[in-house]
Amino acid sequence: MTAETIAVASDHAGYEMKQQLAEELRAKGFEVLDLGTNGLESVDYPDFGVALGKAIEEGKAQRGLIVCGSGIGISIAANRNRAVRAALCHDVTTARLCRQHNDANVLAMGARLIGPETASQCLTAFLETPFEGGRHQRRVDKLGA
Repeated sequence: MTAETIAVASDHAGYEMKQQLAEELRAKGFEVLDLGTNGLESVDYPDFGVALGKAIEEGKAQRGLIVCGSGIGISIAANRNRAVRAALCHDVTTARLCRQHNDANVLAMGARLIGPETASQCLTAFLETPFEGGRHQRRVDKLGA
């Protein structure tokens, strides 16, 4: 059985958190498709949000993780792709609900707003929470229409 591939991307502000979470994904048995950035030198977050969206759309990854300073910019960039349902999460509750109610396939976080422990907890909740379907399915269907 092939491990699920999760794409990861960040700008310079999210680089260290992306690296930490990518290691956690590998430790959990996931394949990681790292789309950059690869250091702390200033880069433009839209480039990395768009790259992650393309990877999801092309089937190179089933889910994704994106990080920038606030999480806002990179999530806006990723959500421009119709295949993406990126949710900006700040705590375990939002990470759980984005999966249960919205079938989010990309977790977005702000490295300047949450710490590494909270980010790790959000990632775990995102990975382990299934979509409830039911009454939420028709709403999710409208997101992709």
